[in-house]
Amino acid sequence: MSFHVGVQLHPQQTSYVEIRDAWRRAESVGVDSIWTWDHFFPLYGDPSAPHFEGWTLLTAMAADTERAKLGMLVTCNSYRNPELLADMARTADHVSGGRMYLGIGSGWFERDYTEYGYDFGTAIGRLRKLGDDLPRLKARLASLNPAPIGKLPILVGGSGEKVTLKLTAEHADAWNSFGPPETFAHKNSVLDNWCAEIGRDPSEIERTVAISPEDVGSVDAFLEAGATHLIVMLGHPYDLSSVEQLTARRDA
Repeated sequence: MSFHVGVQLHPQQTSYVEIRDAWRRAESVGVDSIWTWDHFFPLYGDPSAPHFEGWTLLTAMAADTERAKLGMLVTCNSYRNPELLADMARTADHVSGGRMYLGIGSGWFERDYTEYGYDFGTAIGRLRKLGDDLPRLKARLASLNPAPIGKLPILVGGSGEKVTLKLTAEHADAWNSFGPPETFAHKNSVLDNWCAEIGRDPSEIERTVAISPEDVGSVDAFLEAGATHLIVMLGHPYDLSSVEQLTARRDA
């Protein structure tokens, strides 16, 4: 069974030199995609550790790589209005030569909101805003001059069955969630059901799953659960051995 291999490089507890070396090594071992995240502070470990802003890193990555697709896993919809985000993603797509995904989710990390002056609100409020903003995002992408070079697929991240997966069926070209495999299989089935309800072909939506290095041994289970693109989440010091195991399996 064929599949794609990606890596998410966490921009915390690191230096620019080290994370740049990691994305260069990732491309050299043949990953299909490289990602980072859209937060302003560490998500684990020392809360005061060094941390870098994601979209700036992603644009540097776009200029410094040649083959792998690139994306944010995932952008927080609350931090930029949809028109600005569309323009940023389109511009980064040109820098990359057409290799960008536009990953987006409703947001959840309260510290980002409070320390940067955003209204945290409620989970359902943030989801409603994502639902309002996705059509605006798509409309702006369609009107930008110049247009994106590549397909610039919209990837929605999240697993909420009543709202997030419905929005994915309505608007997304790709979907990302997490394991374990049995959980992913259930959520994947819910997404298929939403596609059937709105009359969309479920095969139009790429299925990506973010996994830990320890999950690499479960690749068969994730593939059987419906995943087509496995993305290994890595923190500093960016040991790529698990990613190399996956690329070797992909190529076997």
